[in-house]
Amino acid sequence: MGRIQKTFSELEKLNRKALIGYIVAGDPDLASTANAMELMVSEGVDVIELGIAFSDPMAEGPSIQRGHERALLNETSLERVLELVKGFRKKDQKTPIVLMGYMNPFESMGIKGFTRKASENGVDGVLIVDMPVEESGEFTKQTRKLGIDVIRLIAPTTSESRIKKICAEASGYVYYISLKGITGANSINAEEVKEKVGILRGLTELPVVIGFGIKDGLTASSVRDLADGIVVGSAFVDIMGGPKEKIEKELSIKIKDLSQALNEI
Repeated sequence: MGRIQKTFSELEKLNRKALIGYIVAGDPDLASTANAMELMVSEGVDVIELGIAFSDPMAEGPSIQRGHERALLNETSLERVLELVKGFRKKDQKTPIVLMGYMNPFESMGIKGFTRKASENGVDGVLIVDMPVEESGEFTKQTRKLGIDVIRLIAPTTSESRIKKICAEASGYVYYISLKGITGANSINAEEVKEKVGILRGLTELPVVIGFGIKDGLTASSVRDLADGIVVGSAFVDIMGGPKEKIEKELSIKIKDLSQALNEI
């Protein structure tokens, strides 16, 4: 059983929901990312998603686009992010790390080369935003060989037949996009999310997490009972883009707010 499966299994036994935190690796620099990762874990984040900076992050809203830009200014590459994960694993062997990004950097590194190094350095999962299931055969084959999960996205507009096809090729967890549009958007319709997640649960035994539009305790509370966890991205990336001297304090406050709302009785 891998780290992702162990984490969700342990949380289920505790009747807790997973808090998945997303930040862009290298934003504002790799040292700040490393510090933020340690802080996130200590304050209650269960899974860390690291965004891989790309010049055309088409699914991202303004906040995360700016995070990608800041990381690219520091010449943050996939290779350097893998070294970051390797360093994190010297201190933390428990917390799952998922790399989230676009296909180009992974293809540029070479699928076999990437999966080998990712496995060696302690990566647990990969989420490729622009990799349709029909075009992911070789990538999925290589990751499965080395025990790396391929996380899949499900959109509100995805048909039931396609959900079934996507879930058949997913592992780790399934990421349901709670809003139509880009990351950082507003106004989650809890009833619509409940209906779609209900369909999703009937088609997969994997944990289902909800992301897009969750930025504070209030929005976390609105969907906490609908899934196995939530993903928070833009709210954390905004903090990482602020004054460096305030990052630690503001991250801590934000995580405590989310964690309390997510798991209050």
